[in-house]
Amino acid sequence: MAEKYDRKKLALSATAARLYYEDDLGQSEIAQHLGISRPTVSRLLKLARESGIVRIEICNPFIGTEDLSEQLSTEFKKKIMVVPNNFNGELTAVKGVGAYAAQYLSDLIKPHDIVGLGWGRTIHMVTSNFKKRTVPDVKIVQLKGGDNINSKETYANESVTDLANALGASAHFLPLPPFFDDKLTKEIVEQDRFIRDTLKLGRKANIAMYSVGTVRKDALLFQLGYFSKTQKAALQQDAVGDIVSRFIDHNGKIVDPKLNEKTVGIGLNDLKKKQHSILVASGILKAPVVYAVIKAGYANEFILDQAIAQELLTYK
Repeated sequence: MAEKYDRKKLALSATAARLYYEDDLGQSEIAQHLGISRPTVSRLLKLARESGIVRIEICNPFIGTEDLSEQLSTEFKKKIMVVPNNFNGELTAVKGVGAYAAQYLSDLIKPHDIVGLGWGRTIHMVTSNFKKRTVPDVKIVQLKGGDNINSKETYANESVTDLANALGASAHFLPLPPFFDDKLTKEIVEQDRFIRDTLKLGRKANIAMYSVGTVRKDALLFQLGYFSKTQKAALQQDAVGDIVSRFIDHNGKIVDPKLNEKTVGIGLNDLKKKQHSILVASGILKAPVVYAVIKAGYANEFILDQAIAQELLTYK
């Protein structure tokens, strides 16, 4: 059906559709991202539906998720929770996953807990859905550097602030970039007492909640201005994605040890030691890196959308 449409317009339509349906960007955000008008975005999304690039399937959101959760949990020997489509009335998978994870985290937190947070849009969906409930002596700590040299929003500070305010907890930030240019600079900065204490608190956290990233061209870490084209190409060739800004292959192994030494934040082995190491993810393109995390054992609890869950069945 797509043959009768202009190829250049179809390609732009596919990009707009992916940003809208997979990345959950609004039409105004897409317009800014692509350098076009908002009405043009609306027309491109309509074209995506008409040309067959986007196919809408309506299904019962409550069929199969419990069975799917049980099947995956048994298969991979992890606690895997599959979130129904349109959970809690949300219109997109990432918002449903965020709402579910917020409820799960709220039920989990008890007095004196230390909660470590990653950052990004998925985690921001969690913290922005969190309902207020005061819990005594809780600390919220940022697990990885999130300041960036571009204007891209990581939601690092917002997520920690939102959760701390909702719980009446103390907030502990890591005001550093995700990566330094060299290992020595990073080590010097980490000697600062404030930074050292924050990193130590992240390692002590008994609960950690974070997401994963892909190695697509528009992956958030690739847009922050830290990597050259050559570095991006190498990561795209060797890695399936990142977890807490550390790029891993399909077995969960670090793909660039030198880059890993310059990465700011919690280490992957520290994630393994958490009482609750919780990975939250939405979008089928994240399935390979989610599977790598499962294989390596970095997380022991997973909150996933149905698309990822169904894809994981093919990895058995």
